[in-house]
Amino acid sequence: MTTTTTRSTNHSRTLQLVHIAMFSALMAIGANVSSFLVIGGVPITLQTFFAILAGLLLGSRMGAVSMIVYAFIGLAGVPVFAGFSGGVDTILSPTFGFIISFIFIAYTAGLIVKKWPSKKGFIAAALAGTAVNYFIGTNWMYAAYKLWFAAPEGFTYQMAWAWMAVPLPKDLILAVLAGLFGYRLRPIIQKYL
Repeated sequence: MTTTTTRSTNHSRTLQLVHIAMFSALMAIGANVSSFLVIGGVPITLQTFFAILAGLLLGSRMGAVSMIVYAFIGLAGVPVFAGFSGGVDTILSPTFGFIISFIFIAYTAGLIVKKWPSKKGFIAAALAGTAVNYFIGTNWMYAAYKLWFAAPEGFTYQMAWAWMAVPLPKDLILAVLAGLFGYRLRPIIQKYL
């Protein structure tokens, strides 16, 4: 009986590692699928969508871990960030706050659906994740431009938020889609976690 339990535990851990690696890879793909579109210095990507899905499908802890793995892969120099960038110097980029936000997006979305596992809960979790993304990312961008990066002429806090108004409709639609996909897929994924 102990051997069966050990095998089951090892199998479960292996599947968890596979899921973490899968979402790290999806983030790399989502970072560069459309990153040639840049508005106000912010690449338009699918990363927020995949970060939300990581939290919805893997839960708060594993979802956050998958985003941490993604961030460390990029910081190690692998070109997985938007625009096929990577390396430690990315920390000084005005958009690095969005990379940090992915960890909190996954964690927040996972926590919300754990407490509210309905379709509405999944959509609310996805929208909350998007709010976390915008809050952390935009504030980091503003601070970066003001403190260590060359800010455009007349750059203000309101201008930083105005830049974010352009991708907002896309991100809200993708958040709702992530919530709906997550709601449908979570029972399937949870069988293997």
